[in-house]
Amino acid sequence: MTEQPDHSSSPDDHFDDIVEAETNRDPDLAVIEAGSRTLRTHGGAPQADPVPARPADPEVDKALRAVETELATRWGETKLEPSVARISALMDVLGEPQRAYPSIHITGTNGKTSTARMVEALLGAFDLRTGRYTSPHVQSITERISLDGAPITAERFIETYEDIKPYVEMVDAKEEYRLSFFEVLTGMAYAAFADTPVDVAVVEVGMGGSWDATNVIDASVAVVTPISLDHTDRLGSTPAEIAVEKSGIIKQGATVILAQQPVDAAQVMLKKAVEADATVAREGMEFGIVAREVAVGGQLLTLRGLGGEYEEIFLPLYGAHQAHNAAVALAAVEAFFGIGSEHARPLDVDTIRKAFASVVSPGRLEVVRRSPTVVLDAAHNPAGALATAEGLTEAFGFSRLIGVVAASADKDVKGLLEAFEPVFAEVVVTANSSHRSMDVDELAAIAVEVFGDERVVVEPRLDDALEAAITLAEEEDEYAGAGVLVTGSVITVGEARLLLGRG
Repeated sequence: MTEQPDHSSSPDDHFDDIVEAETNRDPDLAVIEAGSRTLRTHGGAPQADPVPARPADPEVDKALRAVETELATRWGETKLEPSVARISALMDVLGEPQRAYPSIHITGTNGKTSTARMVEALLGAFDLRTGRYTSPHVQSITERISLDGAPITAERFIETYEDIKPYVEMVDAKEEYRLSFFEVLTGMAYAAFADTPVDVAVVEVGMGGSWDATNVIDASVAVVTPISLDHTDRLGSTPAEIAVEKSGIIKQGATVILAQQPVDAAQVMLKKAVEADATVAREGMEFGIVAREVAVGGQLLTLRGLGGEYEEIFLPLYGAHQAHNAAVALAAVEAFFGIGSEHARPLDVDTIRKAFASVVSPGRLEVVRRSPTVVLDAAHNPAGALATAEGLTEAFGFSRLIGVVAASADKDVKGLLEAFEPVFAEVVVTANSSHRSMDVDELAAIAVEVFGDERVVVEPRLDDALEAAITLAEEEDEYAGAGVLVTGSVITVGEARLLLGRG
């Protein structure tokens, strides 16, 4: 599981994924420069955009790029040495900032970021100052650290990095390996939360749990979203093996909020909870979904929480999987407030309604264009793709759906494509800017195996792929209800967002 360090100063895995594009907007036309090409799109979706653009001030933008460049010299997020020794050393010299506030810790395979956003919205609705740490980012590195529901400003990001940089260098000098990209960002998040100060931190695990850099917190609430196969080369080849790593976030005496799980994964989690003398609340048992119906712009829910039922909850996100995420998020917040005893009363339902109605989750069944409708979703493994396909079918009912897929080479790409095969009329295979992106010819060969040659279009550039898919969706009047889904990875979604005028 341990990978030997690469001491070269070449850019790290995530910095290579940063899209250098500028956006010029007018009311009718978005023009996005991508390299030497321009993609013109009409009919952008009306919702607010929660993803920050590059700083308007050239000096701030230059300083942010300098920080990104420095971070790029460190181990990227795909290079791991499973240990919390370095991040613990950094926390020690920083004065243990992660202990200055209570935390809710979230692990799992799919749904972590959406669940974290919901938890954050709920806590904020009850007038708590929140800090949220999630990964990876869709477009801007500043998205990873949020304060009071908004990404940290570029100025604050730069200031936080400069504040902890001397301590990072101190730890680098003493440890066998330098702190990684993710470890430094985790240190920045915990320091920023303490400096604010926040009332509660909502922290998403980067990978696994036991040895993840985030796991230096003692969270009173541990949340486990659905576990499925992903990162099998690092975490294990079965849900049970993966659950062993993820169960490492369960701390002594904590409350564990457990989403619906494969039986073997649930058994691992329950065993760990017993060992840690933790209280467990299980979806479908102690909490869950009572009723759900599709509504304009999302869905209407009745949720059973730890303290009672909450009716008429509007969630402006699509798909049954997001309803399950909402149930998990609500239970986590109830547990944080101490609700769950026999005589506990539910939280104020109007506050809960207000919070859920405010939730956004960029790149998760996100509509970014109309006529034809273009939807972005960051599904990158078979389980996520199945949930996305079901959500699309339920919420949109396209007469014809064109897929645009660019995926990382280390993923189960065949499984991903097989999950989408029943809903895609045709698929345009392409690549994103990451060097981890699967070669387009290799991806095409797998797509032909799944879809057949006549349903596969190959476009090496993402901008060309988007244009091809939109053209296919527009080409015949009988397909007036046609749509496009862009998927395969967070990187693909982030770049498509820029190309379609959403960044």
